[in-house]
Amino acid sequence: MPVTDITKDLEARSIVITAEFAAPVERVWQVYADPRQLERVWGPPSHPATVVDHDLAPGGLVHYYMTGPDGEKYYGGWRVLAVDQPNGFTFEDFFAESDFTPTAGLPVSSSEFRFEPLPAGTRAVFTTTYDTAEALQQVLDMGMEEGATQATNQIDALLAEG
Repeated sequence: MPVTDITKDLEARSIVITAEFAAPVERVWQVYADPRQLERVWGPPSHPATVVDHDLAPGGLVHYYMTGPDGEKYYGGWRVLAVDQPNGFTFEDFFAESDFTPTAGLPVSSSEFRFEPLPAGTRAVFTTTYDTAEALQQVLDMGMEEGATQATNQIDALLAEG
């Protein structure tokens, strides 16, 4: 399993997921740079993602929805803040309505995804920070830790395809 560590810190309002992949940084970058690859790993297996818009550039937007087992759709988006290809990117992640406008009252996070070379692959460090400890706790209660772990653990199969 790629996920090697998860650190939750309510005081710092953050969750950090560390994963390791047996692929070079440039290949791991492509998982996020290509919308068809991203949608294969963004949601957990029970909630596959569909990427509708994908502009992984500073100021760009990524819009997606995840479809639950019952067919219900859960919408979300990223506001891309910075890109350092292939080493990482930062973005705001938000819950959205079906027209991709942010959903009022649900947490918005600031995320930094970093990719570091290892002798036999890549270490990915995904740091997500919320405005308040309550917002972090809200998404943890919604199953974010389990969902993100399941989603991240799907990346190995995608990388194995080449």
